[in-house]
Amino acid sequence: MSPEARLVELGIELPAPPTLPFTPRLKPVVVHGGLAFLSGNGDLGCLGRVGDDVDLERAALGARTTAHLMCRSLRDELGSLDRVERWLKVLVFVRSAPGFGDQPAVANGFTNAIVELWGEERGVCARSAVGMAELPSGLAVEVEALVALGEPA
Repeated sequence: MSPEARLVELGIELPAPPTLPFTPRLKPVVVHGGLAFLSGNGDLGCLGRVGDDVDLERAALGARTTAHLMCRSLRDELGSLDRVERWLKVLVFVRSAPGFGDQPAVANGFTNAIVELWGEERGVCARSAVGMAELPSGLAVEVEALVALGEPA
């Protein structure tokens, strides 16, 4: 089943990009050579330090929301999520309190949302999850990604 059909089946409406508290000089998605490079993105509703004022479950939900935000950026750029042939690489930054070491569990919120839409074969990708002292605007989680594209329909 296509990612667009799965969205409908699951009743998921992709959120509109938020108004940022700063003016970035970037494109959310850059397409080049059959690849789409997705700029760092995060859920502005999930702010704080994971393991301190943000718990693991809330951070994973923020990562899931980030997946949906990034899907919206992909759809806006490509016209359809069905152009994404495969997720290749995801880098998840987690604003972590000292001693918090469960960044991979936070990243699972993102990965699970992608697999829900693309399936195991096309959605499971190479991934890194790292702890950071700070992230822009106080984000708890920020994600960047790389996807392979198929031909337009």
